[in-house]
Amino acid sequence: MNTLKAVIFDFDGVLANTEPLHYRMFRDVLAEEGITLTLSDYSAIYVGLTDAACFHAVLEAFGEKPTYGLLNRLVEKKTRRMQAALLHEPVLLPGVDAFVRATGAQYRLAVASGALREEIELTLARAGFRNAFEHITSAEDVPNGKPAPDPYLHAVRHLCRKGPVLPSECLAIEDTPHGVAAARRAGLRCLAVATSVPQDELWEADAVTLSLDGYDLAALVAKLWAPSAVS
Repeated sequence: MNTLKAVIFDFDGVLANTEPLHYRMFRDVLAEEGITLTLSDYSAIYVGLTDAACFHAVLEAFGEKPTYGLLNRLVEKKTRRMQAALLHEPVLLPGVDAFVRATGAQYRLAVASGALREEIELTLARAGFRNAFEHITSAEDVPNGKPAPDPYLHAVRHLCRKGPVLPSECLAIEDTPHGVAAARRAGLRCLAVATSVPQDELWEADAVTLSLDGYDLAALVAKLWAPSAVS
């Protein structure tokens, strides 16, 4: 019978309240190209995509040709601004510190995110719990970002290097429909946190909560990994 062995966190919108920062950076960089990105469009269409995928999709939507050179220039510009902001802006979501430490005392932890590695590492180090995570999969590690399953499959493969674990023995924690779809396609069960989109847009997840602050993970584990819930 399967049991829960590992919890794999998304980063933006799950561990850190960085989605508003991402939107601001995307908006400002695109504005310099003469393109207006509204918050409603970002939230409905682009949230959860990697930087390159987001710029590519927005450019195409506005009839622009997203060449390799243009995409690189836009991503580099956004990256510089994002990293500067992360150096001084507090972004950790409420209750995340306690949740990570309590969960890490029982399960193996990893990150599977479309964010850049430097952004993830910087934020976790500032929070003081980088060492709680056994592995980090970032945007640089996989050819296809979410909603493709690649980030989660990559994370599970790396966890297996220190001990066997199946996707069905992992819980993903996500905040966007793209992320939930990626987790489900990879064979993970999924808890969604409604920090970035309304709860009803996260219907594909096994459970949805408004916050990880004080969340009862034990009850969810008992429900999802009960004998009747697994094959």
